[in-house]
Amino acid sequence: MALPTSKIVIYAALAGNSAIAVTKFAAAAVTGSAAMWSEAVHSLVDTGNQGLLLIGLWRANKPADARHPFGYGLQLYFYTFVVAVLIFGVGAVVSFLHGLEKVRHPHPLEHVWVNYLVLGIGLLFEGSVWLVAMRAFNVERSGRRWIKAVRSSKDPTVFTVLFEDTAALAGLVVALVGVFLASTFNLPILDGIASLMIGAILAATAFFLANESQSLLTGEAADHETRIGINRLARNEPGVVGLNQARTMHFGPSEVLVALSLDFEDSLPAGEVERIVTRLERKIKQAYPQVGVVFIEAQSFAADRRGGEVLPPEADEEAEIERRARTRH
Repeated sequence: MALPTSKIVIYAALAGNSAIAVTKFAAAAVTGSAAMWSEAVHSLVDTGNQGLLLIGLWRANKPADARHPFGYGLQLYFYTFVVAVLIFGVGAVVSFLHGLEKVRHPHPLEHVWVNYLVLGIGLLFEGSVWLVAMRAFNVERSGRRWIKAVRSSKDPTVFTVLFEDTAALAGLVVALVGVFLASTFNLPILDGIASLMIGAILAATAFFLANESQSLLTGEAADHETRIGINRLARNEPGVVGLNQARTMHFGPSEVLVALSLDFEDSLPAGEVERIVTRLERKIKQAYPQVGVVFIEAQSFAADRRGGEVLPPEADEEAEIERRARTRH
């Protein structure tokens, strides 16, 4: 059975980071470079992060049970948040500490050629993993701009690996420049400054990933196009005279909960309302396979207003689009 794209990306990153972490630690021990120590810790943290993402994917695939009736999909978002915490708490902090120590107590680098060799190999490994992650991300974003694609993505595994490896490539370049300048001008303090810069790169990456994962973890709605499409299906269903409320929430990358409050024709018998609900649920799931559960409530518009609920903006927008279309014709 073929592996999902996200797992292929994670396995590629796991293999690459494991190999380069061992090499970097060996080089750091030989040369005494603070930047190389920071890069070694960075690769070690990334290796652990890929393991956590795999655990998150495994736990997210567990079937729903009595304790988790909507499944375990949110586990993936939790482990992604833990990855962000580790990048900052271990990677960034250790890099800062190594950098400060080297700045306060600079000492010349030894066997500089080892650093160049290892950093070159690291660029090769990390670049290969980055290309795999980029291809997967480009498929997912479907021509959308980077930031918009990340903001709207409900699968954090691909963009987490992509941003980790982007940070890794940036860190390697900074380490390479730092080692070169420190050895060329005999200013070992520059090696420490490079370590501080690597820490800053990791901290920025951790902040970005933490912000995205906490948004998913606390419950994001389906994308705008999906919400509009579901609203349209509900409004166009025979027997439905109004859409009172439309709520969606992701319980995982491909598991969406839909809750609708609909106003049905008053003359319809209960049996016909049940058939309409069944038919509408089937249409929604066929049009949007990521929808797993659909709850439909039959309630008049007046009763819904008395409940103090506010119509979602996307429903208002869809209604305005329809009103303008009728006006033009």
